[in-house]
Amino acid sequence: MTGRQKDRPWLMRTYAGHSTAEASNELYRRNLAKGQTGLSVAFDLPTQTGYDPDHVLARGEVGRVGVPVSHLGDMRLLFRDIPLERMNTSMTINATAMWLLALYQVVAEEQGADIAGLQGTTQNDIVKEYLSRGTHVFPPGPSLRLTTDMITYTVNHIPRWNPINICSYHLQEAGATPVQEIAYALSTAVAVLDAVRDSGQVPEEKFGNVVARISFFVNAGVRFIEEMCKMRAFGRIWDRITRERYGITDAKQRRFRYGVQVNSLGLTEAQPENNVQRIVLEMLAVTLSKDARARAVQLPAWNEALGLPRPWDQQWSLRIQQVLAHESDLLEYEDIFAGSHVIEAKVDELVTESLAEIDRIEAMGGAMAAVESGYLKSELVSSHAARRARIEGGEEKIVGVNIYGTTEPNPLTADLDGAIMTVDPANEAGVVAALHEWRDNREEARATDALAALKKAAAGTENMMEATLECARAGVTTGEWSWALRDVFGEFRAPTGVSSAPVAVTAEPGTPLALVREKVARTAADLGAGRLRLLVGKPGLDGHSNGAEQIAVRARDAGFEVVYQGIRLTPEQIVSAALAEDVHCVGLSILSGSHAELVPDVLSRLREAGAADIPVIAGGIIPPADAAALVGAGVAAVFTPKDFGITEIIGRIVDEIRKANKLDPLEVPA
Repeated sequence: MTGRQKDRPWLMRTYAGHSTAEASNELYRRNLAKGQTGLSVAFDLPTQTGYDPDHVLARGEVGRVGVPVSHLGDMRLLFRDIPLERMNTSMTINATAMWLLALYQVVAEEQGADIAGLQGTTQNDIVKEYLSRGTHVFPPGPSLRLTTDMITYTVNHIPRWNPINICSYHLQEAGATPVQEIAYALSTAVAVLDAVRDSGQVPEEKFGNVVARISFFVNAGVRFIEEMCKMRAFGRIWDRITRERYGITDAKQRRFRYGVQVNSLGLTEAQPENNVQRIVLEMLAVTLSKDARARAVQLPAWNEALGLPRPWDQQWSLRIQQVLAHESDLLEYEDIFAGSHVIEAKVDELVTESLAEIDRIEAMGGAMAAVESGYLKSELVSSHAARRARIEGGEEKIVGVNIYGTTEPNPLTADLDGAIMTVDPANEAGVVAALHEWRDNREEARATDALAALKKAAAGTENMMEATLECARAGVTTGEWSWALRDVFGEFRAPTGVSSAPVAVTAEPGTPLALVREKVARTAADLGAGRLRLLVGKPGLDGHSNGAEQIAVRARDAGFEVVYQGIRLTPEQIVSAALAEDVHCVGLSILSGSHAELVPDVLSRLREAGAADIPVIAGGIIPPADAAALVGAGVAAVFTPKDFGITEIIGRIVDEIRKANKLDPLEVPA
């Protein structure tokens, strides 16, 4: 030992939650006992999108990608025997953030906590939901009002809480370059701060308190030098914006405070053991530099491209953090990059380019206007398409995927179906039954009055947080709270960005795309159709649409007429669209684990409609046993993350269309 004083480590979290509130509570208590220093709550998709578990769109999604929280009783169970006054809790929740914060506050009050001392974060960044993650509910204007009301409430009543975690993480997952990630996130921050300032709910002299509670949640990819420079650039631009635009003179209030989950986009299904070193490199990007170090870190597990991680997998990721923090000398030194001309040049480049893009967005009317116009989404789809093209062309190398594919048998995945955790399908029925029991036993008149008061607040101008707190105490459910606001605000379907995305892969003679275009044209001619028509569908509540969008764009460029209506559709709606558009193939994309429930439903409805000859393709994070079951049920082909060649996938879709229509195979290689 050198005797140097070590800095305090960052908060160590594991993003977790599944099945039921009881099961997730047990998991949290186990993780805390292993040395985790904060909680990061993953909610299931019905909770995130404002549906109760008995809603038709919730079918197959309950407890899959997180914990279902339908009412105050669930929140009590989720944090049973966990003293919230001593906890730092991050909740990944956006459209329904106000509702979940209200439930959390009421549980803390029931535990006897002083809510002024509560510490934690609600993600509450709706802009990136429109662009990449898809759990939005309300239109941009009302969504920004909900965010504004939450921020002003917490600054006045829960001053140590971070009411918004502006989230560039999912932008990178959707294809954002470092410049786009910086510019879009900081443009969102400007939109939020402007809205809070203009609301008149915070006196000018206290606006620094608002700025001080704005936090960020970022992504760190495997290009860890560039990623570290990105974080330095983030901090410099944020300091400039808060000083020049908002007049914040206190340097502590201008500090760029961020947490991080390292990149899940780059985790591979092929040779998944390589994901461990990827995760370590990505973590170094946000820990090596003291001046740009994250305040909280959560790491994905090595097997997340295969399915839901087990507790042991999450423990492995926690131990990676603990080894770096406690065994290495990382925390003993000042910033080791200070004075590096290489680092400074890269940071300056990122700052200059990011400020130019921020100015471009500002000229459009700001982040909300750029969302509504479709500009931001189109730019992300285009960037992601370009990245996929680089991978397929070998320009961007991924070990085990497009280079060095030879491998020894992997003992970690010898039993692929045992290498991930699965959620018992019977879990959903139990959650639904418990919901019905809750509704039967609550004071119905109080719940009805609380919802009426919420609607009145939403239709007027008063802060909606107090009405939301009364809804929580009255036993209102997640779906009821959301539907009350839907009745006032309406719903919003975000632009898909597909139609305006430019061509990312050329179709020059002899290229793979040119060969697929020939297959598409010849098959259309053989069928007597002007063009082949492909419906790309997102059934259920899974809003991760990046893969579906890339299939849609490449199919369009290959000569297909593509029908893509965005996310959050029922199997009935998808089949109706397939019949109305007279499509030649239906492609379904699901990453949330609900494929076993929803894909067979689409097949069944097609058969009932007399359209069993339309081939159905499925793609997503689908374990081998589930893939085999889907093929057995009649799915023509199943694609998972290991199938990285999108042009090849489009060629396979043409093959399945020919097979379904009893056409001879084409000899055109693709």
